[in-house]
Amino acid sequence: MSSALTDLFPHPIVQAPMAGGVSVPQLAAAVSEAGGLGFLAAGYKTADGMYQEIKQLRGLTGRPFGVNLFLPQPEHADAAAVEVYAHQLAGEAAWYETELGDPDSGRDDGYDAKLAVLLDNPVAAVSFHFGVPKPEVLESLRRAGTLTLVTATTAEEAVGAQRAGADAVVVQGIEAGGHQGTHRDNPETDGTGVGLLTLVARVRETVGIPVVAAGGIMRGSQIAAVLAAGANAAQLGTAFLATPESGASAVHKQALTDPLYVRTELTRAFSGRPARALANRFMREHGPYAPAAYPEVHHLTLPLRKAAAKAGDAQGMALWAGQGHRMARDLPAGQLVEVLNAEIAAAETALSAAAEIPEEGAPR
Repeated sequence: MSSALTDLFPHPIVQAPMAGGVSVPQLAAAVSEAGGLGFLAAGYKTADGMYQEIKQLRGLTGRPFGVNLFLPQPEHADAAAVEVYAHQLAGEAAWYETELGDPDSGRDDGYDAKLAVLLDNPVAAVSFHFGVPKPEVLESLRRAGTLTLVTATTAEEAVGAQRAGADAVVVQGIEAGGHQGTHRDNPETDGTGVGLLTLVARVRETVGIPVVAAGGIMRGSQIAAVLAAGANAAQLGTAFLATPESGASAVHKQALTDPLYVRTELTRAFSGRPARALANRFMREHGPYAPAAYPEVHHLTLPLRKAAAKAGDAQGMALWAGQGHRMARDLPAGQLVEVLNAEIAAAETALSAAAEIPEEGAPR
């Protein structure tokens, strides 16, 4: 198995690309400088906005980093269902004194333009969410010197990524915060995802490319566990969301450990695609009725989410978080990488020591 990916960063720690203004250059730089692999999230940004963040990040670190792209989504949303949902959200718009967004604001997230920028200005790694790029896209990035990663939520999706020519696969367990990176958005499979350790083991037996494990990881001991299960590195999102360098709002950061939020749930309420967030009023009231319509619902609710954030109203925000959110630590990102790496070493030492203790009755 190629070590080209893990050669980019000395510690097996990847900072998840969190769209919506969380994975800012300052966060990615701090993680990369500490020996992990920092990532920018290009989702919901223009191609020029992504380019400006890449330039800013290069001014902060000379270490490798990555950029994440969303795949364009097929046109299959039920326009009537979106309209019904818009009527349901009318009360939210009135409450926050704003207008609903235009659900037809675009489906491709500027994908082609962003690819052109990344081919002209190559970065160390590019990862993809919501599907598998065409093989020629992966090959063009490879020729530019960029390693490619594709998110997979099943072993079958991992096989598809390998077949297309991806250099590595990001294996995302059901515990992960934010959007599930499923390649097909099928409402019949909502909530049926597989836990991370089982999924890593399945994928490891199925593909021959490097595996990055993602989903609910908050401690170095958990990283050691996924490494033992066959992963080559771990990707952490919620753990870095709480850091000072993160672009998340103070309300979002505080909610991670607020006793008011006792659980996370997968919901379509905010974007029309399954995504894990802290359960709040908006999810309870609208989640059961949200249609499978991404990115239409994302565009529709965007002004509501912005207004709620501006008002400091966590009950109306998309509080993306993984299942381990209560374990979040308010540490600088670089220090968090160091702490995680020390915890990995301690867990691996404990495991080695336990393996050396002979069983009762065994010859010494």
